[in-house]
This record gives sequence, structure tokens and C-alpha cells, in this order.
Amino acid sequence: MSQEIELKLALGPNGPTMLRRHPQLAGLDSVAQRLGNTYFDTPQGDLEAARMALRLRRIDGRVLQTLKTRGEGGGGLSTRGEWEWEVSGPGLDLEGLAELPPAALGRHVLERLAPRFTTDFHRETRMIDHDGARIEVALDEGEIVADDRRVTIRELELELKAGEPEALWSLAETLAGSVSLRPSDTSKAARGGALLGGAWQLPEGGTPSAWLHRAVVALDALADTDDEAWRCEAGSALMRLAEANGGDFREAARELAEALSGSTWLTPAFGLTMVRLARRLPADRDLA
Repeated sequence: MSQEIELKLALGPNGPTMLRRHPQLAGLDSVAQRLGNTYFDTPQGDLEAARMALRLRRIDGRVLQTLKTRGEGGGGLSTRGEWEWEVSGPGLDLEGLAELPPAALGRHVLERLAPRFTTDFHRETRMIDHDGARIEVALDEGEIVADDRRVTIRELELELKAGEPEALWSLAETLAGSVSLRPSDTSKAARGGALLGGAWQLPEGGTPSAWLHRAVVALDALADTDDEAWRCEAGSALMRLAEANGGDFREAARELAEALSGSTWLTPAFGLTMVRLARRLPADRDLA
């Protein structure tokens, strides 16, 4: 098992174009790939309930099988366990899965696994050295498809390859200066599950980091559903964060909540404030 440490950022409509022009990335070589992914679970959603994701990825004529465990973090930053290996395809390597340690992979689960939804996207990958760290910068554009429902993928993943996680925050702040982006706490797998089930569930608040996590997930739900109720939920969570902290984060949280009342709220200024706020709060939430 390897450990994946990454910072996930959702992009506004002009985000990919502005990102490619950013001085930190414009001169770097990129690798372009088309990634087709099928996610598997039982009809009852046993893996989703365990906050795990299982997929087959088709890339460059190869088929990779990947299992990811429950994530921990918040404000866009996540740490997950990951197993990945090449398989012959076209179906799952059930014997290989049976040898892995997660208890959720019992024989009663493996026998009922079936395709649930797909993601298809174009990925541009760049490697950058920043603040003493080696970081993979992956820009993803495409869609998630579940039955006849579709949502857009437009996100940036900053994955730590060497160095300290603080470098991810530093790079995110640098990019946010001119790119419309925001932290995202919802994986492609969890978004696919919400699309398939037709419903989103918000995490509970309570602590400053929990209120921020609730706000971030509400904005993820807003992006995929266009339901304005989620914008209200995000603003409410940010106001609760402002009230819960005794002043340390009050100004930033109130500024973000007030910005959400505007029709063009996802600006570089909004994203930079949100990234800085997330950087200051402990990343200690369970993630989908």
C-alpha cells in the first residue's frame, strides 16, 4: 500500500485556461492522457459506506485496478491509502482484492461487485519543484456519468511526491492569486455515488475545521446540482465558523459567507481567502 497526499481544488469555468497561463506552470512540459474509469460497488453500496473506492482505469492500452481507503483531511487536503496494480481486464481481479487487508472486502462483498458509474476525462500532468517539495500538478477536464445523468469534472489535483505537505498549500496560494479555484473535499468516487443516488449528505459541523468541511462539501454539491439551497448551506456553515472561533478566523469566514451572496462568487480573491483559511485549520475530518 502506498499513501496518497494531495490537495484537491475545484476550478471555475475559466480556471483551466488561466491555469495554463500561470507563470508557475506556463513553461513546464506537460503530459496529456485520456483516462476512462469504471467504478465498482455492491448494489447496496458497501464500499461507499466504508468510504472506499474501487475502479478500473484504462490508460495507454493498459488496465489498472485501484482501491482507495477512507480519506482523512479537510479543506481540500487529503491522505488516503491506495493499492494499484495492472490487470488483464476487462473485469476485476477479485483474487488480488481478496488478498488486501481492508475488512470491507469480505467474500460476501467481492461476490456482489458490479459497475456503478464511470468517469471519462482528459488529464494534463506537470511536475514542479516548489518550496523544497516535488509536486505533481494534474488538471482534469471531463465528466462523471451515472445512468443518464452527467456532471462536469474541472479540477486540479496537487499530489505530493516528495517533501512536506505545507508546500501544497504554498503552491495553491500562489495559483489562487490569478486562477478561480477553491478547495474541494469530495472525491470523484463520492461525486459519482451522489449522482447515482440522486442525493448529497452534508457532514456535521461543531468545530472550526468541521464547519469549514461542511461548507466545502456544500459548495461541491452546489457545483454538481445547481441547487441554490447548497449555497445557503455553505454560507450558513461559514457563518457558524466565524462564530465558533472566538475571532481568529471571523473576518475571513464572514468575508467568504458574504461573497456567496453574489452571482460571480468564485473569483481568485474568494479562492485565495478560502485556501488560506483551510491552511490555518487542522485537516482532521473523515472524507468521502
